[in-house]
Amino acid sequence: MKKILQTLFHRGVIAILLIVVQAAILLTMIVKFSNYFVYFYGICLLLSLCVALYIINNKSNPAYKIAWIIPVVTMPLFGGLLYLMFGGNRLSNRTKKKMQQVTSDFIKSVDQTSPLLDEMNKLSPDAANQSRYIQKYAGSPPYQGTSVEYLKLGEVKFERMVEELKKAKHFIFMEYFIIQPGKMWNTIQEILVEKVNQGVDVRLIYDDMGSLFTLPAGFKKEMEALGIKCCVFNPFIPVLSAKLNNRDHRKICVIDGYVGFTGGINLADEYINTFQKHGHWKDTAVMLKGEAVWSLTGMFLALWDYQYGIIEDYNQFCPQIYQPESIADDGYVQPFTDNPLDDEPVGETVYLNLINKAKHYVYINTPYLIISNEMITALCSAAKSGVDVRIVTPHIADKWYVHAVTRAYYEILVEAGVKIFEYTPGFIHAKSFVVDDEYAVVGTINLDYRSLYLHFECAAWLYRTSCIAQIKQDYFDTLELCQPVTLEECRNVKWYRKLIRALLRIFAPLM
Repeated sequence: MKKILQTLFHRGVIAILLIVVQAAILLTMIVKFSNYFVYFYGICLLLSLCVALYIINNKSNPAYKIAWIIPVVTMPLFGGLLYLMFGGNRLSNRTKKKMQQVTSDFIKSVDQTSPLLDEMNKLSPDAANQSRYIQKYAGSPPYQGTSVEYLKLGEVKFERMVEELKKAKHFIFMEYFIIQPGKMWNTIQEILVEKVNQGVDVRLIYDDMGSLFTLPAGFKKEMEALGIKCCVFNPFIPVLSAKLNNRDHRKICVIDGYVGFTGGINLADEYINTFQKHGHWKDTAVMLKGEAVWSLTGMFLALWDYQYGIIEDYNQFCPQIYQPESIADDGYVQPFTDNPLDDEPVGETVYLNLINKAKHYVYINTPYLIISNEMITALCSAAKSGVDVRIVTPHIADKWYVHAVTRAYYEILVEAGVKIFEYTPGFIHAKSFVVDDEYAVVGTINLDYRSLYLHFECAAWLYRTSCIAQIKQDYFDTLELCQPVTLEECRNVKWYRKLIRALLRIFAPLM
């Protein structure tokens, strides 16, 4: 009985009920206005027409436009109103301006005149061009003097992070999409409390929507009572609003300014396979030590300062202050961020650059394959040109409808020569690219519209680092546990499944 009551009164359940009530009230008002149907219909039709014209002329991805134009045109009574409530892909202008100021402060604090681009250009103009793009549009320059350790499973990342957290002497910054009490978080929380008692500055950011069903309503106050400075990104308010679209999907941990982690792994037990949620959970991360951690620190501080409306002296957190000794060069490391407040899809462009410049192979891990026409064209063109293009997706779905859309893209890709594999032991949550033994990207950016256009994301772009060989080997080890998707299988899917997938694919940008 106690568990039933806890479930019924969970803030997530209450929030859903409140949204349902709002929807019911809205529907009732529309029915009530039906007495003046001619006038009401005319107003709604005019609104939908204006919305349709706005969608056509804005800078959104064409697939995102189509996904909204269909309901707007086919349901003029509701379509325009729905778009105004849910269709925005950004925060308010006031919020955008505030964030841009904080981001600008971070960019100013990072050296944008690095000579490394010239050095890189001598090795490879293609590499320099990719790096230059990231620096210009994400404000994150390339670094040397950084070691990179590839962490091929959540369990490995958890072990290494615990080791490094225990060494912290000055500050710990953590930013995650999902936090859930259990072995992983409880162990980390215990260390954080111990560090607070030692005088370490401990700060935590978590996304409220991501943790809606995993954390209690009073979690922030609980953390602050323990001495952990805590910030909730974009607090979930059960109001029908487009503000729900923009989430903080980043995973960042920075310790004393010179140790940093990023990748796909959240702070919940399924990520370390203590709890089997969708079979074996395959995820990846990287640990950086050295100068490149500065960009991860800046990403965290920019969001922290935005939330609290403050401006800090970033220089007090730079790697050189507490780093015990210099670290030998190990290729080029470029952590970068992507956000929905501009019209520049940095994450997608980085991926497209890797695919378009590949000469031998492109190996991709992604939990979702919900891609734009530009991405389809790039993947197919590379495969048709003789590049070995391979994509690993989950075999066990976390959301059936998203997995159905993922599979809807198989046929066109396989037909072009792209090799697709499903990870049979369970769910692959890794978001990684490895290309031509020279490039890799490991981070939080999924191949779906939300990651590429709506969420705050981050990743590390790697060029000629020693860990790239390990990333490639781990990819081959993962393939041993996968089953290939054949063209015959794609074509033999029953007609009703194809119909469902086709319908879902139309609205994929909204998922």
